[in-house]
Amino acid sequence: MKKLLIFFVALFSIVGTMPGNAVSQRTATVRAQKTKRSIMELPIIERAILIIKRFETLHTLKNLPYCGYGHRIWPGENLPRHRALTEREADELLRKDFAKLCAMYSHLGKDSVLAAALAYNIGPGAVNRSTFYKKLKRGDRNIFKAYTSHCHYKGKWHKGLYNRRLTEFAALFLP
Repeated sequence: MKKLLIFFVALFSIVGTMPGNAVSQRTATVRAQKTKRSIMELPIIERAILIIKRFETLHTLKNLPYCGYGHRIWPGENLPRHRALTEREADELLRKDFAKLCAMYSHLGKDSVLAAALAYNIGPGAVNRSTFYKKLKRGDRNIFKAYTSHCHYKGKWHKGLYNRRLTEFAALFLP
């Protein structure tokens, strides 16, 4: 019961903050209403990209060796180190990285995007060792607790990461 409550709170928080909710419809202009959509209307890949962008934000030079939306620059990689990436460059890099991760987890079927979103944040090695991944491989879809357990930073529980996991789970988990 608690899991369902947390799931619905996360889902409503996403829907409530989207431009298509009732409050924003009353206050927005008619022209703006026609162009705004809910995140749940987007294809699942686009949902994942938007969530990653929201939680990663655009990195600057002070965040090296990370650039764009959390991309780690590896030795020999031809990316500018003297300037921050533009939003367009960062978006292209994010989509390229995310496509690789989706392909890596394509054997999970409809859960590949969820696994790729987690791997984008904690790395594919950590995902491959996780209970979440092992459950999905054996066909167990009761993964909420295993997925939301990945919310620690430097050994401590982090509320921001927990909110990210709830958002990812609500928007990307296909029952």
